[in-house]
Amino acid sequence: MTRTGYVSVFVVLVICIAASADSLAAESKVATPGVPPMNVVDRVIGSTAEGTEVCEYVLTSGRGLKATVITYGATLTSVETPDRDGKWCNITLNLESLDDYLRGHPCFGCVVGRYANRIGGAKFTLDGREYALPRNSGPNHIHGGPRGFDKLVWKAEPIRGDGFVGVKLTHVSPDGHQGFPGRLDVEMVYRVTGDDKLEMEYTARTDKPTHVNLTNHAYWNLGGPASGNVLDHVLMINADRYLPVDENVLPLGEMRPVHGTPMDFTSPQPIGSRIAETGRGYDHCYVLNKEQPGQLALAARAVDPESGRVMEVWTTQPGVQLYTANFLDGKLQAHGVAYGKHHGFCLETQHFPDSPNRPEYPSTILRPGETYRELTVHKFSVQ
Repeated sequence: MTRTGYVSVFVVLVICIAASADSLAAESKVATPGVPPMNVVDRVIGSTAEGTEVCEYVLTSGRGLKATVITYGATLTSVETPDRDGKWCNITLNLESLDDYLRGHPCFGCVVGRYANRIGGAKFTLDGREYALPRNSGPNHIHGGPRGFDKLVWKAEPIRGDGFVGVKLTHVSPDGHQGFPGRLDVEMVYRVTGDDKLEMEYTARTDKPTHVNLTNHAYWNLGGPASGNVLDHVLMINADRYLPVDENVLPLGEMRPVHGTPMDFTSPQPIGSRIAETGRGYDHCYVLNKEQPGQLALAARAVDPESGRVMEVWTTQPGVQLYTANFLDGKLQAHGVAYGKHHGFCLETQHFPDSPNRPEYPSTILRPGETYRELTVHKFSVQ
């Protein structure tokens, strides 16, 4: 072989070695030793009393996040992350089996709709016609009614893309379901990304004017359910105003400043530091600070000082409902843990309660030819 030939072979070997090193480096950024690689796995876990099959999807980031979703209620049943010492645990309140979910629960991790939160008087008028809805929260309607999206089995399929895995769930809500007008075609996507984000994207279309407001109702406990209540969690909410409510937790219509009240989380505060001043606990919608409507912006940041886990919530929605599990009483149990009062907290990104009856609020009307689309992102880390 000539000298030129040896040089050519050497150059090729160097390029191959460098490419191999780059590939290994790239893989090391994605995969964490001892953690399954990025993947989505599904299996059948049972069926409803009517015989409808229910499936489970496990989404793994390959680094520090694992999420589990079931098709009943499009429910997020588990989110697992490590603490500052690398110890993994589930950080949502969940139940042990499909049968437990089918028996009923306080919306643990499910998608609620067609309308999340309350509609006053269980009715609204749209384009001159009044629509009556089921009353399932005193005199009001809440979370889509007694047969809302949280109690239906969604169709699902795994999805994969550049830097993420996920599950796409779909449901067709017929015209008149729970009193709402129009056929509504809904798509809900959960994505887990390689940089430890959990994304929830909602899309809907209708054939008649209707109201839509969708959210996920996960109860978070960043120390893990066995750690007790969340009153020591430190919370920041990016909102200068909130919606005061009446005795039935229905907004009064005004947007009141949080400054000088126990509702003020503009600077980080322990959830329990002023909760006694609220009476039963937090169950209020915050008006998020936004430079423009529909902007993906920081809504809240929660920290568990004990475990070091941090969760940031970013959303395109105009509001977030803080709920502190005020009515859990220890009767509901799972994994040897009795879920008591304030054992979790919800940050339900959404449009404002009772918007169908409040023209001063951002509109929740969806018309034919339009697309409802909202995105919420949970970012997980430790400190």
